Amino acid sequence: MSYKIYTKTGDKGQTALFGGARVPKDHFRIEAYGTIDELNSFLGALIDILPPEISEKYLDSIQSELFVIGSHLATDPSKKNLKLPAFSENATQRLESHIDNMDSNLPALKNFVLPGGHLASSYAHICRTVCRRAERRVISLGHQEEVADWIVIYLNRLSDFFFMLSRYVVNYFKVKEKPWLPDYK
Repeated sequence: MSYKIYTKTGDKGQTALFGGARVPKDHFRIEAYGTIDELNSFLGALIDILPPEISEKYLDSIQSELFVIGSHLATDPSKKNLKLPAFSENATQRLESHIDNMDSNLPALKNFVLPGGHLASSYAHICRTVCRRAERRVISLGHQEEVADWIVIYLNRLSDFFFMLSRYVVNYFKVKEKPWLPDYK
């Protein structure tokens, strides 16, 4: 039996949530988990260009955690009895520990820094900004429907993690950070 990727069920601008409800493709819920998916794709590109000693130490579990978040966001909230993958209770604490570890090995931050300096650092900044957008989309969804607090907390910490990772990567590759030095008149 052959499996086809296309179903044609979304051809009129609707899609199904896990649990069966159909919603417009621009629904807050779809925007939220779609942005999580976009973040995960950029994270995959970041992982591909980082040396294994960084990606394995810091990034291995994040892609899976984003899939867990996506599955919760893709679920019809009226279906309370659906079995969903569990989110690790210590995931946010692990991010905080990674942030503290990376920060302890970096020079003090005295200015805002401009994204860039190394391709991996640039991708970490892209992940940071897409993560912030995902967080905003989840918060917007939360104004319409119930959203678990742990999702917003994790995304907030994850964007901080990506910022710190961008600095860590620049330091790892021995590239200078570019401080933002505004010209005040």
